[in-house]
Amino acid sequence: MPAVSATIITLNEAEHIADAVASVSWADEVIVVDCGSTDDTLAIASRSGARVEFRAWTGWIDQKNFAASLARNDWIFSLDADERVSPDLAEEIRTLLQTDPPTGAYRMPRVTFHLGRWIRTTDFYPDYQARLYDRRVARWRGKYVHESVALDEGRPGQLRQELLHYSFRDLRDQLDRLNAYTTLGARQMYEAGRRAGVLHLLFHPPAAFLRNYILRRGFLDGAVGLTISMLQAWSVFLKFAKLRELQARPDAQPEPIPTPKQARSSER
Repeated sequence: MPAVSATIITLNEAEHIADAVASVSWADEVIVVDCGSTDDTLAIASRSGARVEFRAWTGWIDQKNFAASLARNDWIFSLDADERVSPDLAEEIRTLLQTDPPTGAYRMPRVTFHLGRWIRTTDFYPDYQARLYDRRVARWRGKYVHESVALDEGRPGQLRQELLHYSFRDLRDQLDRLNAYTTLGARQMYEAGRRAGVLHLLFHPPAAFLRNYILRRGFLDGAVGLTISMLQAWSVFLKFAKLRELQARPDAQPEPIPTPKQARSSER
């Protein structure tokens, strides 16, 4: 049965870290890689049984791959500080690892708690995340946004049980991180050679709203679903507007990659 190391990267996560570590207590070890917390994150993580290491912030992908490199085991479960492994997911992972898994990475649905409820509509769900992987054949890849675990060859397997996500404190927090995320998204599109015109601003945001509110059944969540759908549309508008700004100012100094506390994770 393969042993598993759980990894968590942090910056000022005193509010979350104890529950995050507790949710992966089934792992053979828990490693917290911090990039300079000034609150009680490190003390709480140590008291909770995690091994704590320091590394200056260089970006999501580097930080997560570094955390995996510290592990005693090849199988890694990568957890963000605002996430929890549900008991059902922990049991599913234990069952999977009773024998050698047939593939080197597994993704699972992630459900977000926001505006007073679990959101299982809009683009928020099922929000599949590959978090369980064998570092010998898979690693974190990407650039500025949408970082993910990818296998060297093949496709990841899929688990059924949910990863719990306490992403936003409130709407203000969501808007702050949406601003950081769209800046990175525009920068990534620009460097990939994409360009935006007026039609992108005119048609893509309404399309995002209709996808979230109608096709992804945001209407079933009432005012909450409407709010999320409108914010998803606003996010798309901002990303293309910022891309147009980059087109007009190609020599502008790029903003630094947000830290975990600023953007939590560019996945959402």
